[in-house]
Amino acid sequence: MKQTTFYARIALLAGAMLSSTATVSFAGAQDYEFQAVRTDIKQGAGQSVSVRLIDKRTGKTVPDAVIFTTRMDMAPEGMEMMTTTVDPSTSAEPGVYAFTTNLSMEGGWRFQVAAKVQGEPETVKGEVVFKAVP
Repeated sequence: MKQTTFYARIALLAGAMLSSTATVSFAGAQDYEFQAVRTDIKQGAGQSVSVRLIDKRTGKTVPDAVIFTTRMDMAPEGMEMMTTTVDPSTSAEPGVYAFTTNLSMEGGWRFQVAAKVQGEPETVKGEVVFKAVP
């Protein structure tokens, strides 16, 4: 019985040590944010819009995210059903994601974007508002 008590105490001590030292913090989708590189964009076809994906915990950009959903609409002007195409473009800056679009009218345009970040199980989603100017 004495030996059983000894092993039980060791197991209990080992469990306590593991639970106190194995504190792992995982990032969540809320730890990331899309930000406009520039908010005022010239109105018209073939315009370039760019967003940065930021890790809010470090303030650094997040390169190599996979952008898989985009939507550009005029929700800020009360015209959510007014949409336009968004095509991926290239960016020379890591963590900056560029797109080409047609901002057919002056005013506010909402850009919705969703991405997968390496090592992050949740989808990172964001909204950025651009203003089409003459």
